[in-house]
Amino acid sequence: MIRTRAIALLALSAFLTISPSLVAHDASQEMAQAAGHFAAALTPEQKPKAMFGFEDKERTNWHYIPRARQGLSIKEMTYEQRLLAHALLATGLSHRGYVKAMSIMSLETILAELEKGRGAVRDAEQYFVTIFGTPGKEPWGWRVEGHHLSLNFTAAGGGLPSVTPSFFGSNPGEVREGARAGLRPLGSEEDLGRALIKSLSEEQRKEAIILAEAPKEIFNVPGRITTVPEGIAPTKLTPEQKTALTALVQEHLGRYRPDVAVDDWKKIETAGLDKLAFAWAGGLEPGQPHYYRVQGPTFVLEYDNTQNGANHVHAVWRDMTGDFGEDMLKKHIDQAHAGK
Repeated sequence: MIRTRAIALLALSAFLTISPSLVAHDASQEMAQAAGHFAAALTPEQKPKAMFGFEDKERTNWHYIPRARQGLSIKEMTYEQRLLAHALLATGLSHRGYVKAMSIMSLETILAELEKGRGAVRDAEQYFVTIFGTPGKEPWGWRVEGHHLSLNFTAAGGGLPSVTPSFFGSNPGEVREGARAGLRPLGSEEDLGRALIKSLSEEQRKEAIILAEAPKEIFNVPGRITTVPEGIAPTKLTPEQKTALTALVQEHLGRYRPDVAVDDWKKIETAGLDKLAFAWAGGLEPGQPHYYRVQGPTFVLEYDNTQNGANHVHAVWRDMTGDFGEDMLKKHIDQAHAGK
């Protein structure tokens, strides 16, 4: 229990003590500048591959499986273009989130070694950058996507950008041999979730555990949000457990740039922390297939680790008010037509 509280309090403290001077930036402007520099470095032949209209249906065509994608792949970029693509990605993520994203990309090389050609083509350079609309001319958006990574950003209405849908995955969840043994890109997400469920009493677990066996996949896959809040509510938790639940949510939210993360956390607080629900499924011990979900009025996050001997992680963050900035787009349209 002491270790659980220490982990939770450390994560919470790190999130809440962000200095205002560190987040007082214009997120949309920074993204627009980086996207503009990336676009300016493209050749005439590359631009049609990397740039789409904002209304193009490709903007909402997201997924995290290995498949053919629209956009410009890292493999096709020059060294200069790669640097600018990374600079763009860095405008959307926190330092921690950027490290996770880079680590996830790097796992493709390890997967190729493990599978020895038996599975899909694994290539750490098969991640694609796509821009929708004109950077800086709202609404506009951008995406970085490939196997186990789908990061979608939308700027509209003059506010902070939307960061959903957002998916981070990891296969293997933990590298268990070789020079990189011990690497766990999403290890904190697993440890905080397990620490919370194991801190619950037997009576509390009866409410929190919704399935004895973990589902094979997350429920809120591309194209739909199907879940509702279920499990145990914060009103049934001790103060220490509430702190651990907060730390768990903020571990997921903390992947994004600090100003966006802080703003989204304020939305969660405004909607009511007591309206959150924590649900668990599967085993409680490391190595056992397991799943958890935290859902509230404004968001849902899911974490699933069941495949490949419970060493294959899927984690998603979705916006209940509308992915791809749908709520911001409505506001933008209303403002544009006000008085007409």
